[in-house]
Amino acid sequence: MSGAAAAATRPGLLHDARRIAALAWPLFVGQLAVLAFSTVDTVMTARYAALDLAALAVGSSVYITVFVGFMGVVLAIGPIAGQLFGAGRLPEAGRQLHQSMWLALALSVIGCTLLRFPEPFLALSHAEGEVAAKVRGYLHALAFALPSALLFTAFRGFNTAVSRPKIVMALQFGALLLKVPLNAVLVFGVDVGGLRIPALGAQGCGIATAIVMGVQLVAAWWVLRRDPFYAGFGLRGHLLSPPDRASLAGLLRLGLPMGLSIGIEVTGFTFMALFISRLGPTPVAGHQIAVNIVSVMFMMPLSLANATATLVAQRIGADDPRDARRIGWHGLQVALMIAAAMGAAVYVSRDSLMHAYTDNEVIIAAAMPLLAWVILFHIADAGQTVAAFTLRAYKIATVPVVIYASAIWGVGLGGGYLVAFDLTGMTPPPLRGATGFWAAATAGLTLAATGLCGFLLWVFRVQRSEHRS
Repeated sequence: MSGAAAAATRPGLLHDARRIAALAWPLFVGQLAVLAFSTVDTVMTARYAALDLAALAVGSSVYITVFVGFMGVVLAIGPIAGQLFGAGRLPEAGRQLHQSMWLALALSVIGCTLLRFPEPFLALSHAEGEVAAKVRGYLHALAFALPSALLFTAFRGFNTAVSRPKIVMALQFGALLLKVPLNAVLVFGVDVGGLRIPALGAQGCGIATAIVMGVQLVAAWWVLRRDPFYAGFGLRGHLLSPPDRASLAGLLRLGLPMGLSIGIEVTGFTFMALFISRLGPTPVAGHQIAVNIVSVMFMMPLSLANATATLVAQRIGADDPRDARRIGWHGLQVALMIAAAMGAAVYVSRDSLMHAYTDNEVIIAAAMPLLAWVILFHIADAGQTVAAFTLRAYKIATVPVVIYASAIWGVGLGGGYLVAFDLTGMTPPPLRGATGFWAAATAGLTLAATGLCGFLLWVFRVQRSEHRS
């Protein structure tokens, strides 16, 4: 076949978009269900008390900082199991799941300690008095949720790697169905047959999450032990295999830089909430709502990134580097196009979105200017996410750490602090306060997206040259 004929029969953007979409849509639905946890918390707490909403903003920032960093380490199971699955080495992939669960348990010890003793985070946010007490109660409850959440992360990462995300979606959606009524009872309180369950506000959100995470983990374990699909991986009906030093070392070699990258990305925004909380309850409440809207939007590029990286890892394992490169490039294109459309739609409808969260016009006024950055913010977020996930499929995770640290910590968080608090004396009034943090965060994300996409294209060129030689 001639080169022209081969090019003509090669799958194009639409073909790869269908392949990505088939894997991405259950990931998207499942991730929306997970994000709905924080949305439910935000909406219910906003209607309960502004003080509890401020505590939720600080407390959730602390929990996300702890959980997501450790989650990134556990998710090293994804590219490792994906390549093994693509190569047809199913029992080895199954053993990697067990090792990632041991890793999750070890990380839980550290994470629970941080949540039980959150004083450094409280000092950073300047949270005092009643707000600090509410933050402590919320985080103490979430300390019981963390082990279940990290263990389920291993289950989720493995199922995504082997192209079976629907079972994860079903469990996540079921957890949401349990979370909503449980949250309502514990946040607002209720009388049940003469038994009074007190209104716990923000702390009730944490207790509800801990209960739901435990139930979800039990359901996932039951699926692993009973579903015939997992028999080929050596998982059905088997208990955890013993810890293996070599496997754990491999997970850590990839997982630590992955966790650090994700931790840098997330702390760039969670620390924003801690710093913005110094401005008072109203600015941080407005920031919490704006962050929640952007987080909902982020679920789309995140699902596309997961799907793209899964297919790339599988094709690498199957020794098909050309297909791997093409899927990675097309996944990036699809994500950027969808992000541009979503950003524009949210910007146009931002007023009605604000009122869906709260009727408090003061909080709405605080949140509205932050969404002025949403289009560029979301496009940059989509680009950096897909590029970073695709690089992880190639087991490349160290260079992104440098890019993230420079762009998100340096420009986004450090620059935001300078601008928001007018440390140079040159910040124009519209950029002082929370808006300054969002402007700098957008600039940092744009720089990260440019660096990661450029590095990914360089990796593609190197891979192409090696394949030709």
